[in-house]
Order: sequence, then C-alpha cells, then structure tokens
Amino acid sequence: MRLSIIVASLLFGIMACTSSSPVQQSVATPPDIHVAGYRYDNAWATAMVWKNGTATPLTDGVNDGKAYGIAMIGSDVYVVGHTSDGTRTTAKIWKNGVATPSLTDGTQNAKAFALVTSGSDVYAAGYESNGSHSVAKTWKNGTPTSITDGTENAYAWSLALSGSDIYAGGVNGTYGKIWKDGVATLPALSGGADTTVVYSLALSGSDVHGAGYVWDNTAGVNRATYWKNNVATSLTDGTGSGIAYQVKVFGTDVYVVGYDSVGSTTIAKVWKNGVATSLTDGSHSGVASAVAVLGTDVYVAGAESDGTHYIAKIWKNGVPTSFSDGTVDVFPKSMVLVAR
Repeated sequence: MRLSIIVASLLFGIMACTSSSPVQQSVATPPDIHVAGYRYDNAWATAMVWKNGTATPLTDGVNDGKAYGIAMIGSDVYVVGHTSDGTRTTAKIWKNGVATPSLTDGTQNAKAFALVTSGSDVYAAGYESNGSHSVAKTWKNGTPTSITDGTENAYAWSLALSGSDIYAGGVNGTYGKIWKDGVATLPALSGGADTTVVYSLALSGSDVHGAGYVWDNTAGVNRATYWKNNVATSLTDGTGSGIAYQVKVFGTDVYVVGYDSVGSTTIAKVWKNGVATSLTDGSHSGVASAVAVLGTDVYVAGAESDGTHYIAKIWKNGVPTSFSDGTVDVFPKSMVLVAR
C-alpha cells in the first residue's frame, strides 16, 4: 500500500459545500446517488464520477487527475477537480463527463476543490500558483477572482452562496479563513491551537457554519472542529487526531462528517448536532467525506480499508454498501442526491 498517498488523500480531501436544505418528508423511492472522487490504478490517480455505483473515469490515468466537488443544474452533472500533463496541474470542470474549457491555462499549478451552482451559473473554488505561492481563487463561469494577495500559500477548499455573496473557506498561511466576497475573517481557535484549516462551509439563514480542524499544541494532534459564526467547537477530544471534512445543515440539524483516531487507525464518523456516531469499527481505517439527507435517511460517502486497499462506501443510516471492488484504492470526496 502506498502509505504516503493514502495519508495525503485523507488529509487533503476537500469537499463541496451547499446552503442549508429544508426539512424533507419521508422518501420511499431511493434517490439517484452521484459521487465524485478518484481511484489509484497505478502511481497516479484517475478522476472519477459514479451514479448509483456505476463508475465513469474522467481522466485517462496516464497522469494525475482528481475530482473533488460535484453539483447539478437540472439533469446535468458538473464535477470539479484537476488534471496533469506530467509537469503541472490544471483546474478543470467536467459537464456530464466531458471536460469543459479549463479554469486555468496550465502555465502554473492550479487545482479546484469545490463547486456550487446557482441557476445557470457555475462557481468553483481552489487555487492557482503565481510562481512563488499558491493564490486562493474563486471562479464564476470560468472567470477568476483572487481572494489572497499571493504573499503566502493560500487555498480555497470550500464554497457557498447567499444571494450575490460568495463565501469561501480555506487557509492562508497557517490560519484557516472564511472569506465573504474576498474579505477574510479568522475562525476562532480552540484547544490551544495556532493552526486551522476550514474544509467546508454551509449557510443557514444568517448563520455561517464551517468544518475542518485545529492543531492542538498540547496534545500534538489535529482536532476535528465545527464553527458556527466563527465560534469553535471541538468534535474530538485530542486523544487522537481528527478532521472534519464536510458540514451540511438540513432544517435545524447540523451534520458533520470526517474521522477520529484510535492509535494509528482512523474511524469514520458522522456528528449530528455535535453527537458522534461511528461508521467503522476500528478494525481498519476509515474516513467519511460527504453527507446528505433525504427525508429521514442520512447518506454518508467515504472509504474504509480492508487492510490492503481503501474501498469506496455509502452508508445509509449507518449501513454500508461498497461500490468499489478492493483491487485499488478509491476515495469518494463529494456527493449529491437526486430524488426520483
């Protein structure tokens, strides 16, 4: 197993963000489940999209390609991520499996991590290098806006919309940031931390919800952290390392997914209103990357190791279904449900 690749995959998953959803009624017919992520067929990753477990590669696997965010406009499926020519990475959007014009021109390294749609508009967030540092950026219909000045490395990992306001979450230097129309705020630290990353955002009325981690100097681990209006709540106790990858708000309930650790084993977790439920039993490492709710059903996408490879899974109300065969490592990163 390529341990360095697995660790990188666990640490740098970023997830797309959406605004809150209204309370749903019970749904009898299972939804279509669209998932974006990537698999490792060799030394390089292949960007992937799945519909109800059926896989479609977005890149050829010859060079590195990853898909991170997914969103819909009507029946059209948009996916955001990056491709590589073997030298540099280029930020990309795919529509129904076909690459659209690149968000960047390939002269500098760039990646896109988050995707949100509004009407016919497509928004993305990520970064592009200026040759010295990574500049956090958002794109609207392919037009970029820099939200950091390029004096230190910065990344926009997440994205959310409220009317004409564009929110992005990420990191600038060692500090997690939430930007509203390019103006940054600093989410509160917790647990004696001095380093933060905001991986996900969700908006609910006037409330801004965030998820990510803070570095606990005392314990020497990451604490999975949830923010509401920049006020931090630790989701893990610091006995092991943890990261929160996505936050979603459904009605009055706040869901966060990620992982906690026991020793060197990561345990996939979902927190509902701060109360944790383990999705894996700790016999092998697991991670939860995305969450969605339809009616009374809670769907979580993620991966669990079988001791050799990471297997892509959907947990419905805590019950797992695999959608990769265990021959290669597969990492789902974001998910959209479409009611039928």
